[in-house]
Amino acid sequence: MYLFLLIILAVVFIVVATVRFKLHPFLSLFLAAIGVGLASGLGLNETLKTLTDGFGDTLSSIGFIIVFGTIIGILLERTNSTKTIVDYMLKWFGSKRSPLAINLTGFIVSIPVFCDSAFVILSSLNKSLSRKTGLPVTVFAVSLATGLYAAHVFVPPTPGPLAAAALLNADLGSVLMFGLLVAIPVSLVGYLWSLYRRPVEDAQIIQFDAEEEPISFQNKSSFVFLPILIPIILIALKSIANYPGFPFGEGGFYKLIDFIGHPIIALFAGVIMAYGLTLKLPEKDNMKWTSDALKEAGIIILITGAGGAFGAILKALDLADLLNFSSDNGLVGILIAWTIAAILKTAQGSSTVAIVTASAFMAP
Repeated sequence: MYLFLLIILAVVFIVVATVRFKLHPFLSLFLAAIGVGLASGLGLNETLKTLTDGFGDTLSSIGFIIVFGTIIGILLERTNSTKTIVDYMLKWFGSKRSPLAINLTGFIVSIPVFCDSAFVILSSLNKSLSRKTGLPVTVFAVSLATGLYAAHVFVPPTPGPLAAAALLNADLGSVLMFGLLVAIPVSLVGYLWSLYRRPVEDAQIIQFDAEEEPISFQNKSSFVFLPILIPIILIALKSIANYPGFPFGEGGFYKLIDFIGHPIIALFAGVIMAYGLTLKLPEKDNMKWTSDALKEAGIIILITGAGGAFGAILKALDLADLLNFSSDNGLVGILIAWTIAAILKTAQGSSTVAIVTASAFMAP
């Protein structure tokens, strides 16, 4: 009972420290991990060793992946390739289906580009599409938001699913494929809801009124899709190659697929494709954008590592026995994970922090 109350206090501390006292999630998770370790009786040395092992083990599996995924996202954003993706989607679907186009665009763009950045970038199109089609602007806002968030919380290499896969020791290819199976219907349901539950025509909505900066460069090549698609295809091929029966055999071709389909190599291939979009730009831009990406990645890596450290402490407490759930009644575990994630998401707003913390609780 004492350990159970201790864990509840840890969750409350993370929420209060982050929301009320504006403490960075990295520090909140770190302090919660130390507090739980010491209060549970692990001891000073064992708590410190468990923390460092959990931090290192987590980052050894996804550190490179987060960095490469962030670089892809920054390069797509800075070359205005995200707007090119919108142009292609609108061309393929037509103006009559523009809410569907903006929904699927949000889904695709959110895989490498951070959800909040992508929303600000793409929401500038909502007013113009509303005027062109006669549909309320909220239809486009909701369609875009559901597309963005469906991918953001379900589909690697976005940071949350990556961290969850690492903390739960899950195969990233399987997480990718099952994530897509769930995220695509969720995204489309949001699109349909926006159409059939549309507000009245004169409904008001908060808009970003800041003037857009003029676009000095926009890569309009269809190659803008490759930095996103190539890693997904390679990771999926690796998972298929490892299916029972080994459909690609067990020889040299299998070894090649197994290598290039590793998430680190697959994401690095995406980075190479993304740099291909910048060939006509000054080298100084590449250097600056890469530095910006590394800064963003550093924050995510630290939060993920702190989540791994917290998870290692909880694992040392044998949390599965404490909460009395196993593979035979896994629904209980799913409900607990969902509840923790929902509370954290509602309280402090970050999906990544919510996913990392909930995954830490569920780590095997």
